[in-house]
Amino acid sequence: MYTKKLHAGTKFPNINATLLNGENVLLSQPNGDKDWKLVLVYRGRHCPLCTKYLNELEQHIQTLYDAGVDIIAVSGDSKEQLVDHLEELNVSFPMAYGLTEEQMRELGLYISIPRSEKETNHNFSEPGLFVINLDGNIQVVDISNNPFVRPSLPEFVSGINWIRNPENNYPIRGTFQ
Repeated sequence: MYTKKLHAGTKFPNINATLLNGENVLLSQPNGDKDWKLVLVYRGRHCPLCTKYLNELEQHIQTLYDAGVDIIAVSGDSKEQLVDHLEELNVSFPMAYGLTEEQMRELGLYISIPRSEKETNHNFSEPGLFVINLDGNIQVVDISNNPFVRPSLPEFVSGINWIRNPENNYPIRGTFQ
């Protein structure tokens, strides 16, 4: 099976998800005074590595906010699953739910079938990380086919700060075809 991957430098698709309060949000739209957006797609409540990664991300949010990067995390979980997951999470950034398989495919994510109903009750995406710049283009993309391979958050945050520093004039990488 093949997946359509999103390419660095291209427009991030218009994909909506739902926040706990019922608000429908455009994933790529930064809030407040931020002009970039980090969209972190995680597997769901059933994944202890996702829980660990999301909690670790919380330790870096101020640095990302200071760099002008807004954050949202999203999965294919239901509202009820997200509510249950929040008991294990200590995060202040927005969490969204309800990413559909069609949206997962549009993002070029790998999709897995649960091993049993104990894992979860729906197909789910494997991790994806997208940084969308002020032009709505994908500045950074990382897609994995399993929960064990994700960017190191300290290195990722340091890299975003490097990219955002105008003195570095750092272009979008990986666009040569």
